[in-house]
Amino acid sequence: MPKEKVVLAYSGGLDTSVLVHWITQQGYDVVALCLDLGQHVEDLEEIRRKGEKAGAVKVILQNRREEFVRDYVLPSIQFNALYEGTYLLGTSLARPLIAKALVETAQAENAAYIGHGATGKGNDQVRFELGAWCLNPDLKVIAPWKMPEFFNKYPGRRELIAYAEQHGIPVKATAAKPWSSDENLMHISFEAGMLEDPWQAPREDMFELTKDPALAPDEPQEIFIEWKAGVPVAVNDRVMPPHELLDHLNRLAGNHGVGRIDMVESRFVGMKSRGVYETPGGTVLHIAHRAMESITLDRDVINLKDTLMPRFARLAYNGYWFTPEMRVLLAAVRETQGPVSGQVRLKLFKGNCQVTGRKSPYSLYDANIASMEDDAGAYNPQDAIGFIRLNALPLKAAARQRKKMSTD
Repeated sequence: MPKEKVVLAYSGGLDTSVLVHWITQQGYDVVALCLDLGQHVEDLEEIRRKGEKAGAVKVILQNRREEFVRDYVLPSIQFNALYEGTYLLGTSLARPLIAKALVETAQAENAAYIGHGATGKGNDQVRFELGAWCLNPDLKVIAPWKMPEFFNKYPGRRELIAYAEQHGIPVKATAAKPWSSDENLMHISFEAGMLEDPWQAPREDMFELTKDPALAPDEPQEIFIEWKAGVPVAVNDRVMPPHELLDHLNRLAGNHGVGRIDMVESRFVGMKSRGVYETPGGTVLHIAHRAMESITLDRDVINLKDTLMPRFARLAYNGYWFTPEMRVLLAAVRETQGPVSGQVRLKLFKGNCQVTGRKSPYSLYDANIASMEDDAGAYNPQDAIGFIRLNALPLKAAARQRKKMSTD
């Protein structure tokens, strides 16, 4: 009788390498699916060999960089999205694409199961499973970190490292560097190990995409980013597709130490978690896009986007990418981006990214009106008298009400 097939989200890291072997030992055929979303830390062909050595009947490698940046990163940049005011959502944006690929591969491989290596305490379990069930509600899920026969025996990374050593599975994690990392074109994240103490400073040898700002070049670097309808199309007049442009900015900004974040965030499952992130190119795009919008979008559209942004960020962070609400938000942000075209000039220097100029053929900025100098009749200051009086009417009424209440 043929074995049941499981399509496992596979990174080649410690957890998923162990899971390929362990799930195989439970009597399943494992198809390991690894997406190339811009990881630079390991040769993908080495990941294939590692998966096969761990016991996968097939290892599928897919380059989804272009789709990742086009359909997930750019909408987040266009929303100026930050989770809890800080996090640029790099991991959160990758998970729905992985869930989509799992569903597609399960259909192609005639598999009834998908699997993942997310822990029972993390956000990724929610993102993978909600994402997959939004697209195919009939799929079944194997998640060993929520199965007592697995997590009772292998409760932490120390036990997983020992399991990998016992079964000859090569992994990156070691006792000397016990933290967990996840990389894509948007960022690299670090958690676990020493980082579980929120007072413990991260070790400098942990960082992979950014220089220590103190050791970054002593001269600032000026760059120009060209935008067309909310999409970055060129850096310093070099035209590139967005996924290549983001990769290019990662190197430029990383060299100047731009994009390090150390935060304690509120996980969807209810606990606080400490994460350290490197998002060099994404940080530059975030800052540059806001600058581009500042002269091309109406103030009420900016206000509406700022009001909706936390909702978008929360949906993305919590794994609700393929929901009706998210579809409405994505359609709304696309509608705003038509005039967001032009050029932004920025200065990169020792961990900082500073806007020094912006221009657009669709600019709403009118120097004749905004100037503090003689404007030759473009604006009549006396118009402000009635404007202020009208806006003051309800404020004066409220003040009189408070005065009356205090004396009654």
